[in-house]
Amino acid sequence: MILRACLLLVLCLSAPVWAADKEQTRQILELQSLVRSQDNRIAKLEASLQKNEQLLNLLGEVEALKAEIAKLRGGAEVQTHHLETLEKRQKDLYVDLDSRVADLSKAAAEAASQQAAVPLTPAIDPLLESSDYEAALNHFKSRNYANAIKGFKDFLRTYPDSTLAANAQYWIGYSYYALKDYKTAMAQQRKLIAVYPTSPKIPDALLNIASNQIELKDRTGAKKTLTEITLKYADSNAASLAAKRLATLK
Repeated sequence: MILRACLLLVLCLSAPVWAADKEQTRQILELQSLVRSQDNRIAKLEASLQKNEQLLNLLGEVEALKAEIAKLRGGAEVQTHHLETLEKRQKDLYVDLDSRVADLSKAAAEAASQQAAVPLTPAIDPLLESSDYEAALNHFKSRNYANAIKGFKDFLRTYPDSTLAANAQYWIGYSYYALKDYKTAMAQQRKLIAVYPTSPKIPDALLNIASNQIELKDRTGAKKTLTEITLKYADSNAASLAAKRLATLK
């Protein structure tokens, strides 16, 4: 009797425990299911985020490629502009060159026609040129100044480009000085200076001008001419003579 009573007591006490375990198990299972559901959602979100990140990376690469393409296009445009400019320059150069060639051809043709129209100057005989000059100079040495003047003037007409032309002009002036035609002598020497500005006879011509000025009582003009010789042509023989004459005029 006592044993049965104990068994009943045990059964009564254990019944709620079993019920509590079942409830906890159910709740645990629900929690586990909820966790699994959340895990699945998290996994999906992570996968979505990974895809979005890849898209962002792709977008970044696309933008970088766009920038690079834009840079290449800009460079290509610059190169195209350079090429167009070079082509235009080349065309302009060719046009200018053609124009110049045409002008040169035209000028050459005109020169050839003019040369054909002008009679050829006979060749100068250097021996005859020297002989004519010496003949005029011999007249001067013989004090035949009138014939010397005529001979040198004929020489200048016959040989205007001769290397002795300035010398012939000088002796014309000096011959007039010897004839005491001082004004004409000065005019002839000044002609030498004007026509032959680089001739080495210019210092001698100036010295003869000073001599004519002295004869004409123009001491001021003579001093000026002699001073010019000493300053401009200090290395010439005429400069030393000019210095001596200046000393006598002071």
